[in-house]
Amino acid sequence: MSKEKISIRFFDDREVRAVWDEDNAKWWFSVLDIVAVLSDQDDYTKTRNYWKYLKAKLKKENSQVVSVTTQLKFLAPDGKKRLADMMDYQGIIALGKSFPGTKANRFIEWFTFSDESIDGKSKTKAYALFESTFIDSIEVGTAKGLQQIHAYLFGGLYDFAGQIRQKNISKGGFQFAASRFLGETLQRIDAMPETTFDEILEKYVEMNIAHPFMEGNGRSARIWLDLLIKKHLKKCVDWSKITKNDYMNAMKQSPTNNSLLKKLLKNALTTKINDSEMFMKGIDYSYYYEENE
Repeated sequence: MSKEKISIRFFDDREVRAVWDEDNAKWWFSVLDIVAVLSDQDDYTKTRNYWKYLKAKLKKENSQVVSVTTQLKFLAPDGKKRLADMMDYQGIIALGKSFPGTKANRFIEWFTFSDESIDGKSKTKAYALFESTFIDSIEVGTAKGLQQIHAYLFGGLYDFAGQIRQKNISKGGFQFAASRFLGETLQRIDAMPETTFDEILEKYVEMNIAHPFMEGNGRSARIWLDLLIKKHLKKCVDWSKITKNDYMNAMKQSPTNNSLLKKLLKNALTTKINDSEMFMKGIDYSYYYEENE
């Protein structure tokens, strides 16, 4: 398989990993991840043994589920890439149907959710950003740069893509910067220093308080933040090391106390700034943070 691309989706806060098959233009999904989800199992060995039992049972029943299973190298719990059972989209639906109960039905409903949604299309654009020449033209650390990112992610999806909002907005009782002062607020943020990690973090917090767009602020700002850290520190954030709950709690506290957010991000820094898998994993987590918020 040519240049590997990994994607992570989340069901009930559990990872469901997939690898892109360039030759056949489709995703292959980790069977063990899905068996763990459907059997509500956290133990890798027990999950593997359950799948071994289920596979033998399905094979005896001449189920097509086993025949559509292939093996690809995938990351194991010991950190090494080993051959693992994978299935494509249709195979996973068939596997889900072999499990009884409402959880399996919910899983199938979630799994078949259309990538044609606004979030689905925007996420596809975000994946493409890493390999585009556009990423090199983004103005780093400015409101204009954030507008460029937002316009790229949501262009053709929202009529306000890349445009500073003209209305006041709030979330969870928190009122973001007043729209009539946004111009001045963004100029002030542009002028903030950004040399050290602490300075970059403070600038990120202020940009979050500004929340310059009607929708899509978090997804755009996290890319904006990574570009800032990459430029000045030669690092980026490994978002997979930060859980959704921890991130959202830290962001809620950040306007008055950014120490928790600072600790979370600092502990998740990596030097893998040119790693496409790291970038795509970051996009997966970034979009996950926004689900049901």
